[in-house]
Amino acid sequence: QVQLTESGGGLVQAGGSLTVSCGVSGGTFGRYAMAWFRQAPGKAREFVAVISWAGGNKIYSDSVKGRATISRANGKNTVHLQMNSLKIEDTAVYYCAADRDYRPGSPIPTTQVEFDYWGQGTQVTVSA
Repeated sequence: QVQLTESGGGLVQAGGSLTVSCGVSGGTFGRYAMAWFRQAPGKAREFVAVISWAGGNKIYSDSVKGRATISRANGKNTVHLQMNSLKIEDTAVYYCAADRDYRPGSPIPTTQVEFDYWGQGTQVTVSA
């Protein structure tokens, strides 16, 4: 049973920074592509960032590019998303996801259907 558990969400002022983290248990973390998605109130869940097995390949959505950094620690089975210069529109529930089928050399997954395991989410609220 693969479990993903997010942490680190909270309330932050606009312009501030926040790091959300995701711990993975029960699977082969080092062989998963890992991603972050988010869902704002009244909106569909959207892709934020993804990282390949060894962290060499990363993709960011246009909405966070230049403000976010995704990283992973395979020895600790964790993936992190650091966000800077936060905006009110970054307010959302942030979800961690894992793709067990990704292989190096294949296109890096960025759509929800490509991910097999999901966490419960952590709330990030950015205030004015």
